[in-house]
Amino acid sequence: EKTTTFDEAEKVKLNANEADDEVEEGEIVEETDDTTSYLSKEIATKHPLEHSWTFWFDDPVAKSRQADWGSSLRNVYTFSTVEDFWGAYNNIHHPSKLVVGADLHCFKHKIEPKWEDPVCANGGTWKMSFSKGKSDTSWLYTLLAMIGHQFDHEDEICGAVVSVRGKGEKISLWTKNAANETAQVSIGKQWKQFLDYSDSVGFIFHDDAKRLDRNAKNRYTV
Repeated sequence: EKTTTFDEAEKVKLNANEADDEVEEGEIVEETDDTTSYLSKEIATKHPLEHSWTFWFDDPVAKSRQADWGSSLRNVYTFSTVEDFWGAYNNIHHPSKLVVGADLHCFKHKIEPKWEDPVCANGGTWKMSFSKGKSDTSWLYTLLAMIGHQFDHEDEICGAVVSVRGKGEKISLWTKNAANETAQVSIGKQWKQFLDYSDSVGFIFHDDAKRLDRNAKNRYTV
């Protein structure tokens, strides 16, 4: 079964318009049985992704009312094809439109965006910072790189989170095995390349974040 790459994910949106370019304005096209069959097949065909992914939303209003961290997380939508991704992405607020305090997650299906999740427990996060309202494009390209199977150590990827705060926005890329320095550094370097991000990016172990909170130091930097 063919899966879809990062570049193909963007091109799929244009496929529906390509056939129209060959028809001159005002030209009447006779629809034969073959044409109907072809169009029906094209409409029915979707482009499968390597993995299924789930969007999660952490509502700041609900978050403030909950005692346990993570209890306000809500499963929004699961997708497994390029078309379903674009359908979801185009109907979910982009980071610049989210309220302060909100967190939007996109994780591989069946992995919860929590430190306690068994797949995430021994992992960590790469994190990028952006000015207020300036993370929309980087968030999209992070999603496309993840779902398009673009990282050399793709199996290490758990998911990504965009966090909207008063001073700006942060995008975090979660991985499985924090101690695997080779894989983590490779992921960090590729992520910067995909986003054309010029500032340094740091990686924090989840264990350090849980023990030290804001005092946790970067273990790796690229």
